[in-house]
This record gives sequence, C-alpha cells and structure tokens, in this order.
Amino acid sequence: MITVVTHVTLQPGKESAWEAAFQERIAVAKQQPGWISVQLDVPSHAQNKRIIIGTWESRRDWESWHTTQAFQKTREDMAHTEAAPREQWWHDVALAEYRH
Repeated sequence: MITVVTHVTLQPGKESAWEAAFQERIAVAKQQPGWISVQLDVPSHAQNKRIIIGTWESRRDWESWHTTQAFQKTREDMAHTEAAPREQWWHDVALAEYRH
C-alpha cells in the first residue's frame, strides 16, 4: 500500500472551481482498481493551499488511474486554477489504522 501526498497552491478566488473538479475526480477515482482512500486538507494558515493525501494498493494502480480519460479531463480543469506547480511525496504505508 502506498500514499501520495500532493501540495497544491490555488489562484485566489479559484478555490470553488478547483474543488468542484476535485469532487468530480474523486467520484470516478473511487471506482478505480487499487483505490483505497483520499483526504483533502486546507491548511488553516493558507486558505489557497490544498493537501491531497491519497492511498492506493500500489503505485501501478495510481499510475493507471492517471492515464484514464476522466483523470485527464479533471487535470485540465484543475490546472487552470492552480498558481504553482504541484509538489508530491511518496510513502510506503507501514501501518494504517482507521476508526470506522
């Protein structure tokens, strides 16, 4: 299991448009092989930033998702609202516990 943490900086006033495209993306991602979970965080000190924490069975599953038409469409929609290149960090999940 892997987790990818992505930091995104949005153009001021474009937050709603980005979040709408992100919601569309997640609705489709949930159906993808290997998808486990996603968390979207907004830093309290930076309302124009977003941190996406996605968990997948494997990096191969994540990469396959990125080749789909649905992903490419939302990438285009989201790119128009971003103010800087995204930053990503990869992690192997050593322990995952969830309260259900």
